[in-house]
Amino acid sequence: MSTATDGRPFVHPALFYRGEEQYTAGTVPFVLDGLAAGEAVAVAVPGPHLDLIRAGLGPGTTGVRFLDMTEVGRNPGRIIPGVLRAFADAHSGGRVRIIGEPIWPGRTAVEYPACVQHEALINSAFAGRELTILCPYDADRLAPQVLADARATHPLVIDGQGRLPAGTYDPERVIARYNEPLDLPPGAVSLAFDAGELPKSRCFAVQEAERLGLAGPRLQDLALAVAELTTNSVVHGGGSGTLRIWAEGERIVCEVEDRGRLTDPLAGRRPPPRDLPGGRGLLLVHSVADLVRVHTAPDGTTIRFYLAR
Repeated sequence: MSTATDGRPFVHPALFYRGEEQYTAGTVPFVLDGLAAGEAVAVAVPGPHLDLIRAGLGPGTTGVRFLDMTEVGRNPGRIIPGVLRAFADAHSGGRVRIIGEPIWPGRTAVEYPACVQHEALINSAFAGRELTILCPYDADRLAPQVLADARATHPLVIDGQGRLPAGTYDPERVIARYNEPLDLPPGAVSLAFDAGELPKSRCFAVQEAERLGLAGPRLQDLALAVAELTTNSVVHGGGSGTLRIWAEGERIVCEVEDRGRLTDPLAGRRPPPRDLPGGRGLLLVHSVADLVRVHTAPDGTTIRFYLAR
């Protein structure tokens, strides 16, 4: 299972594996080749797969950054800025390679659209960078549509037959396809706001979240995210918006809808230039939320975030 770069700066293959043996055969040599070449190497995969890679590397292997993707990538929108970009930027003096596994059996239907959009956005987020990101996919346990989407978001696929062009690579189509309207549950409560009612909207969200069982630092996270999104609606979204909040299983869900249009799919997933004021609101929401979903259309944008109770 070759993962050579073919001389290109950015390489983003999907690894289709079946069982633990193929998983280690596709990931461990990738890590060892990177270390042998003097590259910075990070592994961000679910905990049990961290154990497999560590065991395959053996106790004498050092210099690899290990991260549990179920923690650092719980919100897929946090992976590019908080995991991939953070590691690549910290090792910008040479080539970097990363194993990133953001989609695994157990990801929910609510989470999946954000996961596949993340995979599509990697290609534009790192175009031209000296970086290889290998993304494993469980070909036995993931749905056929997930594997089809992987072929559309990765220009190369590695499997038991070798290393081949994906054939259906089209990340822009995937981003558009999963820009889905977000269904609103009947139990949501809402508040319309404008510039004069920003403090009221934040108090409303905090009071409703407390009533629904949110407490402690999570309540502070909600207040911060609501403040950023409502302010953004006033400044960039037509001067007003609608705030909604409800409970969904063990999560509190909050969304802000306004008349603005989000034209940059990478908004909130890359830090703005240091000398540019503002531009950090959605990045901050991604950093505190367990999941963020976005739907944007010519007549408006809805940003929805989830927090575990």
